[in-house]
Amino acid sequence: MIPVTGLCVGLDLDLAKLPAPYQDRPDGLTAFGCDVIDATRHVASCYKLNLAFYEQYGRVGLDAMYAIREHCGKAYVIADAKRGDIGNTSAAYARAVFEDLNADAITVSPYMGRDSVGPFLEAAGRMVYVLALTSNPGSQDFQRLNVEGMPLYERVIRTTLDWPRSADVGFVIGATNAAELADLRSKFPTVPFLIPGLGSQGGDEQQTVAANGGGPAVFNVSRGLLYLDQTEGCMASIRAEAERLNGVLTSRL
Repeated sequence: MIPVTGLCVGLDLDLAKLPAPYQDRPDGLTAFGCDVIDATRHVASCYKLNLAFYEQYGRVGLDAMYAIREHCGKAYVIADAKRGDIGNTSAAYARAVFEDLNADAITVSPYMGRDSVGPFLEAAGRMVYVLALTSNPGSQDFQRLNVEGMPLYERVIRTTLDWPRSADVGFVIGATNAAELADLRSKFPTVPFLIPGLGSQGGDEQQTVAANGGGPAVFNVSRGLLYLDQTEGCMASIRAEAERLNGVLTSRL
């Protein structure tokens, strides 16, 4: 089942930022990730694993990623991989994420076109979040270019929605783009959005929720939740902040 709306906990784990109780532990990544899941499971609609944060540590990081994925259990898991390549490579990426990691959803880049996204869209029962308008400053470079009377990010959405698919499809819209989010939500009221960028990246909670207008969306919070408390009481702080965020993010239901 696709999560309709609510808090997405981003498990972007960084050894240098782990709270004190998890520092200098050989299992620090795994222990912290699993404890975050336990502290937020009652309010999180889903979890997002940014694969790069695990891959950077080699085998140790990959082992932690698989252990954390297993600890998620039946919770909805998004693999934030931003994959996108020629067809046979994308097919291999799709098998790795959907069959091996057993993720429910993936983020993909549409820059190479239909044949690069197609293998992901063939995965029935999964969700493919296509990058449309991201929250980073570099989104100005290409995503906002005018293409036949509309910004490229809107063209990406309209074109992708016309592609044949067995998977569900949604789009990544950064929380730092409140005005554009509101415009896109008015044009695509039932299309699922993955909305990152709250907190550390500058997205305002209230503005983002208002701009989304109650449409189907998951709102990702990573650093602003994971690393807000470096003390022994970090999990209590994470639990309380997750509950607060969930209340704000679901206020327009």
